[in-house]
Amino acid sequence: MLAHQRDEPGRLTYRDGADVQDGSVERFYFSSPDSWDRETTEVLERLADREPILDVGCGAGKHLLWWAERDVDAVGVDVSPYAVLTARERFEVRGIPERSGEDAERGLENVLVGDMAELPVSTGAFGAVHAVGTQLGLGGSLAGIRDLLAEFARVTDDAGVAVVDNYDPTGLDEEFFGYRSDPRDGIAHRCFHLEFERERSDGSRERAVGRTLHFLLCSPARLRETTIGTPWRIRDVARADGTAHYRAVLEKQR
Repeated sequence: MLAHQRDEPGRLTYRDGADVQDGSVERFYFSSPDSWDRETTEVLERLADREPILDVGCGAGKHLLWWAERDVDAVGVDVSPYAVLTARERFEVRGIPERSGEDAERGLENVLVGDMAELPVSTGAFGAVHAVGTQLGLGGSLAGIRDLLAEFARVTDDAGVAVVDNYDPTGLDEEFFGYRSDPRDGIAHRCFHLEFERERSDGSRERAVGRTLHFLLCSPARLRETTIGTPWRIRDVARADGTAHYRAVLEKQR
């Protein structure tokens, strides 16, 4: 992301054994709102009514920028310092100022480095959590997803809303990149790692290999199971036409 932002040559790929897929940095992290599907924009608009918003796994900050340009209060968190630096540079290029006043005093910047399992923000500080990119699956198990939902509940107020997404395994097969089956109904797994290569100015090549990522894929019915023991209930589930991908809107039970 940072190399792309600074217009430096490089290539990102996803690898699962001999299978390779292009990382599509431009499409995944720098796409313009004009290319987004209607459902994406509707979700962002819906959450705008519940500001302040915490964008978990914000990447290069494309959704943060959308909200900022509409004067919606939103803060991003990403585990990657380079993703956070990318988002901050994009804010600077767009002329969006850093936070001031009480937010600055509390160390609450526009974009923060942090793990979604232990978010670096205060309890009850946000009206909504936005966590898309199927990162909820990084919980690795139904219990792990439940723990993440509990953390999202901690950082939101009593009327909190959360938007998460995943792939429904009942609509997938072995052709899906990184797919791993599971004997349980509505459960599967996805595993791959990222590789980045680029040429340095001296002509030598640089290569970085990330750790293997394990995503738990679960159906909406299984996701409902994970809300047991948390303050959340699923309000809506929306599916992209012809795909196994879905978004779920969760609301706190009153």
